[in-house]
Amino acid sequence: MREVDLFVIGGGSGGVRAARVAAEHGARVALAEEYRVGGTCVIRGCVPKKLMVLASRYAQAFGEAPSYGWHLSVAPRFSWADLMGRVRAEVTRLEAVYTANLMAAGVALHAERARLEDANTVVLARSGERFRARQILVATGAAPLMLPDIPGGELASSSNDLFDWPEQPRRVVVQGAGYIALEFASLLRRLGSDVVVVMRRDRVLRGFDDDVRAHLQAQLAAQGIRFLNGAAVASIAERRDGLTVMLDSGMVLDANAVLRALGRRPNTAGLGLEAAGVLLGAGGAVTVNSDGQTSVPHIHGVGDVTDRVQLTPAAIREGQAYADRVFGGRVSTRLSHLGPQGIVPSAVFTTPEVGSVGLTEAEALAVHVDVDIYASTFRPMKTAFAGSDERTLMKLVVQRSSGRVLGCHIVGADAAEMIQLLGLALTQGATKADLDATLAVHPTAAEELVTMRTPTRRHGLFEPT
Repeated sequence: MREVDLFVIGGGSGGVRAARVAAEHGARVALAEEYRVGGTCVIRGCVPKKLMVLASRYAQAFGEAPSYGWHLSVAPRFSWADLMGRVRAEVTRLEAVYTANLMAAGVALHAERARLEDANTVVLARSGERFRARQILVATGAAPLMLPDIPGGELASSSNDLFDWPEQPRRVVVQGAGYIALEFASLLRRLGSDVVVVMRRDRVLRGFDDDVRAHLQAQLAAQGIRFLNGAAVASIAERRDGLTVMLDSGMVLDANAVLRALGRRPNTAGLGLEAAGVLLGAGGAVTVNSDGQTSVPHIHGVGDVTDRVQLTPAAIREGQAYADRVFGGRVSTRLSHLGPQGIVPSAVFTTPEVGSVGLTEAEALAVHVDVDIYASTFRPMKTAFAGSDERTLMKLVVQRSSGRVLGCHIVGADAAEMIQLLGLALTQGATKADLDATLAVHPTAAEELVTMRTPTRRHGLFEPT
């Protein structure tokens, strides 16, 4: 039996960061990954998806080009095979970089599944090799949820499967209205597919600000995405020229592909966690405290497997914090997204994009009686000049008594880039007066964030102070 200071189960963003940093602190580290190093983000998530999103936006650019004096001599032609070949090559390159960085740090890599035999022993599934570990880190991420089972459910694709589609489907039914469902619906529509989104609720993006939800759904519908509310896919049947999709409402849809994007579940099945004494929460999530520590003191969890904040930067921050604290002696290191402010910038890479940080209007009203809303919708210069009706939304949620900006929400081009900087401002406790005092950069869409002066809605005007 081999002895290590740290055994990391899972080679995604959080596990890789923790393993590398711990090794740089002098720890003997082993890492097991049964699929490919890089995890969901690099292999089957953020990176390949964003490349597809960028590809999908060229259609609009080609359409707007004549307004700017550019005339194409031949009609643009899109090749799914060319795009996906390039995407897969980039994923392979990034995986090699991740692997090289781990090896350079001295991490021992094992390309197979690992499970816990007991609270200190890790066993590799294929080779049977056993490790005695002083510390164990569970970083196995999450997997697409394909439940409930339906007749013909095996004919549907998950968000993982989509990257392996051999050709672009002409007609796609997307079940779900979260950010994964909408990102793929948006890019597929812009690449030329007919897209129908089937969803239980009447608004997309549950958990986001209500104005954002309404604005984005209207923009996507204007681009040709069809939304069917109050419905779910009941069955899928194969036929000679495609698929027949039956909804629980009785409606029948024709499709060439069905994408079920119903959320993600922590990847904990078969890891031996229960036998090791690790408590699991709802949906199989690893239960941890603010330091990522489980019910077994020397076993920790980071990333999506803990089902706290399912974002790659959060997993990386957690992995870094764990390694610095446990192996670097930095006892003050804490996970910032679990702090009292809870400032977590996020983006949805539809087109138009969504950027969000801080509290929604509803969340602010649940804890404050004096809330002012500053909101603006407008046609940005680029699309207005080209004759497009696409509109940008910018919204600030402000506590009147303190002047502090509680939240910022953007729908529009480059929203993700803007929200990163607003995340910095909100983390530092920026007030509306701070934004008002900031000189605008003109002409930009972002200047709207520092030029809105009059509230569009005021809550609690007559509440006692």
